[in-house]
Amino acid sequence: MINMAEENFDEVEETPVETFDVNYSCLRCGTMVSNTELSRLPEIKCICGFRVFTKVRPPVVKTVKAI
Repeated sequence: MINMAEENFDEVEETPVETFDVNYSCLRCGTMVSNTELSRLPEIKCICGFRVFTKVRPPVVKTVKAI
C-alpha cells in the first residue's frame, strides 16, 4: 500500500497557460480597455464612470457547413 504523503509529485510538469488579451469597450462612451488593464483596477469601471462593458469581437464571420 502506498502512502499518499510519500508519493513523488516531481514528475508532473507544469505547462505555462497562454493568456489572450481580450478587449472590451464601454457601452456608454465606447472607450476600448484591455483585460489586463481591467484586472489592475480595484473595481471594474470605465473612466466615464459606467460599469457595463461589451466584448469586442473580430469582424470575421464563421460559416459552418450543414451535415
